[in-house]
Amino acid sequence: MAYDLDTFFSLPRAAGLAQSPAGDRAVTTVSTVAPDGKKMRSALWELDPNGDSPPRRLTWSSAGESSPVFRPDGSLLFVSARPDPNASGDTDPTSALWCLPAAGGEAFLVAEAPGGIEGIAVARDSGRVALAIRVLPAAADLNEDREQHKAREDAGVTAQLFDRYPIRFWDHYLGPRDLRYFVADPTDDGALGELREVASPERFLDQAAFDLSPDGATLYLREDRNADPTDLTSDVVAIDLRTGRRRVLTEGPYDFGELAASPDGRHLACVRGTLGSPEAPGTSTIWLIEIESGDGRDITPSLDRSARDFAWSADGRRLFFVADDAGHAPLFSVTVTKRPRVVQHTDTGSHSAPQPTPDGGHVVVMGSHVDRPATALRVPIGDDGASAAIRTPGEVKVPGRLRNVKATGVDGTPLRSWLVLPKGASRNTPAPLVVWVHGGPRSSWNDWSWRWNPWLLAERGYAVLLPDPALSTGYGTDFIARGWGRWGDAPFTDVMAATDAACKRADIDGERIALMGGSFGGYMANWVAGHTDRFRCIVTHASLWALDQFHGTTDAGFFWELEFGDPYGDAERYREWSPHRHVGNISTPMLVIHGELDHRVPIGEALRLWTDLRRHGVESQFLYFPDENHWILKPQNARIWYETVFVWLDHHVLGQDWTRPELL
Repeated sequence: MAYDLDTFFSLPRAAGLAQSPAGDRAVTTVSTVAPDGKKMRSALWELDPNGDSPPRRLTWSSAGESSPVFRPDGSLLFVSARPDPNASGDTDPTSALWCLPAAGGEAFLVAEAPGGIEGIAVARDSGRVALAIRVLPAAADLNEDREQHKAREDAGVTAQLFDRYPIRFWDHYLGPRDLRYFVADPTDDGALGELREVASPERFLDQAAFDLSPDGATLYLREDRNADPTDLTSDVVAIDLRTGRRRVLTEGPYDFGELAASPDGRHLACVRGTLGSPEAPGTSTIWLIEIESGDGRDITPSLDRSARDFAWSADGRRLFFVADDAGHAPLFSVTVTKRPRVVQHTDTGSHSAPQPTPDGGHVVVMGSHVDRPATALRVPIGDDGASAAIRTPGEVKVPGRLRNVKATGVDGTPLRSWLVLPKGASRNTPAPLVVWVHGGPRSSWNDWSWRWNPWLLAERGYAVLLPDPALSTGYGTDFIARGWGRWGDAPFTDVMAATDAACKRADIDGERIALMGGSFGGYMANWVAGHTDRFRCIVTHASLWALDQFHGTTDAGFFWELEFGDPYGDAERYREWSPHRHVGNISTPMLVIHGELDHRVPIGEALRLWTDLRRHGVESQFLYFPDENHWILKPQNARIWYETVFVWLDHHVLGQDWTRPELL
C-alpha cells in the first residue's frame, strides 16, 4: 500500500493514556478525519494492558471526546461538547464533563459551564473532582456567568475589554473569561454534587497546573507571583478545602509547573525552572516538596535534561517521568530517598503519559518515534525484559528506513541528526535531499509528527534530514547555550554541518537539495536564504522575519526578552540576528506559508517577508490560510499544504513542470 496523502489522512492518531485504579483497563484518545473530511474527530478507545484483546471503541458522538480520567470506582470522566439529551436545545453545547459508568452503558453529564471545562483532577482515594473553568470576570458564580453569557449572546456582543498584557496566547485571545477552580464531590448515583469555587488566581496566561491530594482535602495549584508580564516567577499554593487556608509552598525567583501529589499524600512533585537571561538559558529540575513541613529539595540535581509527564508509583517511592535525550525521549524514574537515584527504563523511542501498574511491576506508556506513530507499550520495571506492544489503533509501516547521521560543529561540538531514506536510495540511485529544521527552537526531532511528516516525502523519493542544531533539547544546557540569543550563529552553522555530513553519503545526491522549516525552523529557512545559495529552493512556514517587529506583535513578547534582552533598552540582538536585514542576498526561490490566525508568529511576519521578496525580485509564492493559526489543523487545508510543498520541491529540485494544486 502506497504511503500517500490518502493513506496518511486515513490513519487513526492515538494520544494520551489513562489507566484504571485496578490496572486492568487503559484508555486513549484516538483522532480520525470526520466523514465530511473538514475536521478531526476524537473518540475514546479502551486498550487491554496485557495486550491480549483488540482495542475497543467506547464513545461515538459527532462532537468527539477527550481528556479521559478514571475515578476510584472505575468510572471514566471525559470532556465533550456533545449535546445533553435532557437539555432544552436552545443553547449551543460547550465542552462539559461526562461520566461513563464502570460497568458500561450510556455516558451522562456531570458538570457544565458556559465557558467550558479547561482541566480535570481527581482525588486518588476520595474521588473528589477539581475543575478549571472559564468564568466572566464580573460574575460572582456560575449562575451569574450563565446570565451574563446569555445577555452577551442575545445582544450579539463579541467585544472584549482588556486591562492587562498579554491579550493573546498561541491561537486564542485571553478573554473574555478568566480561569477559576471549582471542586465537587461524587454522589451515590455517580454524579457530582454542586460545584464550589475555591480559587480565582490572578494570572496573565491561562495555563492551568493543579492537582488534588489523595483524600481530596487539599488543592495544589501553580499561581503567577504577580500580574507583571516581565516577572515570570510563580509559586505553588496549597489550599485547604475545609478551612480555605492558603499556604505558599515555594519561594525564590523560579517558575513552577507540572504538579503531581504522591499517593500517600506526603509529597508534591513539580518542575522548578530558572527563568534564564540574555546571558544564559534557564534550567529546570524536579522539585520535591514535603507537604507537612513545606521543605523542598532538588531530586534530579545531576540530570541535565528537562523532565515532564510525571506519574507516581503506587507505593509513592518512585516518580516516573520523560525527558528528551539525544534524539529520543526515554522513560526515567527517580527514587524519593535521601539520596535520589535516577534510572533510565527505555533506550529508544519517544514516550509520554506513563501509567505505573498497581503492582509496581510495569509502566503502561505511549511510545512512538520518528518512524512510528504512538502506540501503547508495557514497560517492565526492575528487570531486563523488553517492552511489549499493546494493540492500539494507528499502526503503520513507513516507506523507507531511518538512519543516524553524525557531524561536528565549527566549535568541535558533536552533532547528530536523523536521516529518512526512501526505498531504493543507494550509491547507484542517490536520493535528492530535503533538510527539514524543527520548530521550538527548544525542541528535538525525536517523535512521530502528524504535522510535519517526512515519510510523505520519502514515498516520493526524497531523503529527509532532520537535524538537531544548537538550541535543541536532549543534549544538555550547554548545547542550548551555544545558540542562546544568537539564532543565526551556531544553529545555522550546525544545520550546514549536518547537511554537509548527509551529502557525503553515497546514497544522497548532494547537488539536488532543498531546505524547509516552520516557526523557528521558518526563521532558520529565512536566515539560510540570506546566507547561502546552496539550496535549490526553500519552504518557510509560520516564520520569523523581522525580530524587532515580531517582539511587539507576537502573543507574549516577554518570553523573547529572556533571550534577546529588553528591546526598549538595547535592541542590538534583535537587529543583529534578524533575517530581514539580509534580503538583498536572497536568490533562492522561496515558498512562504502562513495562517491568518497565528498569534505566536503573527501574519505580519509573512506579509513583510512576501513584500520584501517581491520587491527584491526573488522567485516566490505565498500559500495563505485565512482560517488557520500556527498549526494547519483542518484536514483539507493540511492536504493542500502538502500538495503545494510537493509540487514546489518537485519543480525546483527535480526539474518537473510546475502544476498548480487542483483546489488552488
